[in-house]
Amino acid sequence: MTSRLLPDLSPWRSSADFRLLWVQGLVTYFGSFMALIALPLQIKHLTGSPLAVGAMGAVELVPLVVFGLYGGALADSADRRRVILGTEAGLGLLAVVLLVNALAPEPALWPLYVVAAGVSALAGLQRPALDSLMARIVPHDQQTAAAALNSLRWQVGAIAGPSLAGVVVAYAGHATAYGVTVVTFALSVLLCLRLSPAPPAHDAEKPSLRGIAEGARYAWSRPVLLGTYAVDLAAMFFAFPNAVFPFLADDLDAEWALGLLYAAGSVGSLALGLTSGWTSRVRRHGLFVVGGAAGWGLAIAAAGWFQNIWIVLVCLALAGAGDMLSGLGRSTIWNQTIPDELRGRLAGIEVLSYSVGPQLGQVRAGAMAGWTGTRSAVWSGGVACVASVALLAAALPKLLTYDSATDEDASRRRAAGAGPAGDRPDAEPGVLPGV
Repeated sequence: MTSRLLPDLSPWRSSADFRLLWVQGLVTYFGSFMALIALPLQIKHLTGSPLAVGAMGAVELVPLVVFGLYGGALADSADRRRVILGTEAGLGLLAVVLLVNALAPEPALWPLYVVAAGVSALAGLQRPALDSLMARIVPHDQQTAAAALNSLRWQVGAIAGPSLAGVVVAYAGHATAYGVTVVTFALSVLLCLRLSPAPPAHDAEKPSLRGIAEGARYAWSRPVLLGTYAVDLAAMFFAFPNAVFPFLADDLDAEWALGLLYAAGSVGSLALGLTSGWTSRVRRHGLFVVGGAAGWGLAIAAAGWFQNIWIVLVCLALAGAGDMLSGLGRSTIWNQTIPDELRGRLAGIEVLSYSVGPQLGQVRAGAMAGWTGTRSAVWSGGVACVASVALLAAALPKLLTYDSATDEDASRRRAAGAGPAGDRPDAEPGVLPGV
């Protein structure tokens, strides 16, 4: 029973590159969260304006969209290891800019926005290369376990990173936080240098609009993929209430619990990650996508309905667990079915699907709260999420019936030798054709 609940460590044992990426990601998350907390706090300190802090989202969105799509095409035409290494080094240099600016006698405001836009652009370039690697370095039947371990790593960083960052900024200042960020990116680059090369296919084309359009056409031709994107967008648009958490805390007369409201979802995701061993034995991953998203919506609706802060926190934790379950299904379907020559471009589309949704969801939640009140904005969004997920499941029945053992695309990918020692026809025996 214990072995069925504990996380499946098969990817960790079978792939050296997966282990390197897992540790590298954990190190990077801590450094990134340092900057993620320190940057808006420094803007607040310099301007005292909520609008100036909120403007960060505006300068980040366009670079993420543009470079996310281009990064997908780049991941299919270049060595993915080099893309990761170059962007990681670039992110480290941007952290140096923040550190130098913070150490200046009078720190300037404009570099903070420039760095925020630059980080968004580099993240857009890097994320498709990272995401598209999992199908190469992890065996086909271990994709769900790999997604669970990666999500577990993220949740550990999401809980511990901000907590540590808040203490560092409060007691040691912005410059110290940026200094820690620089050190973590330096360590990350050293780890990336140890990764195996991941060259593109011999006939890979250079990044182009035509190539990006080819990836979009492929996604459009696959109802199962469309379902994963649409369900995630609907769930985040209707039921992502983080922007109104400060007002929800006021309504519940629990201003002291604001930090807990933000952390509760990650706690729920972490709990599912720590008991995710059973997910490796499931083949109907479309049910994960739909059921997890519906569970997320129900829990968010309950969080907006109840008035007891502790019940609300439990609901948010359950929502986090549902979101992670849906994410496991999406990642598994993507990595088990998409051809390697298109994986980067589809990863670029995936970056947009799970990045734009929360951005728009924050706008929806804020506007709805101003119109109908905070709690009604939360619970009505959860109800709308459940309804939209149900409609999408009915409109795209192939998502619900997806079975990794019988799906044609999954079978084709499995037969092609997905995972280590089988992705490239020119792979040498005993050499991991991974990152």
